[in-house]
Amino acid sequence: MEALKQMPFTIEDIYDLPEGERAELINGRIYMMAHPSTRHQRLIQFFVVTIGKYIESHKGDCEIIPAPFAVFLQEDSGSEIYVEPDISVICDPKKVDDKGCHGAPDWIIEIVSPSSRQMDYSRKQLLYLDAGVREYWAVDPARETILIYRQSDDWVPTFTKFDEKIKPEIYNDLEIIVK
Repeated sequence: MEALKQMPFTIEDIYDLPEGERAELINGRIYMMAHPSTRHQRLIQFFVVTIGKYIESHKGDCEIIPAPFAVFLQEDSGSEIYVEPDISVICDPKKVDDKGCHGAPDWIIEIVSPSSRQMDYSRKQLLYLDAGVREYWAVDPARETILIYRQSDDWVPTFTKFDEKIKPEIYNDLEIIVK
């Protein structure tokens, strides 16, 4: 039996995962991703449709891309960071190629799952802050809450509940009500 490779892992280890397996790579460590629930997928669809229609109707330059979609946050820092946010909104088309997004998306939305709670509320929030993401939402369907971090607010979190209007900073005339 072949011995398991020890840390640090690299992007090649992510690419070598079996078909259908998803994982993220953060500072040489692989974090396996659980399969999403139906509610999780419905929330992704809601955001993609809502934000996508807004971008299209306003002839915006940004692009919304749902998971699975590779985001390479710090490729050149000597520490590879590969994540798959549930939703990425990217306003610089030069960042996107066939492999994914190279650099920070402008807006990231993560749907919090029981298995991703610690990752979404702490580790990823810090990664996104360091990488230069302008806005990060942690949407928690179990608690029906949204924790919003904005670069312009020095990453001091704002808390809102489902059924309340939210205006993303990137599109201040877009109102979203999560149900």
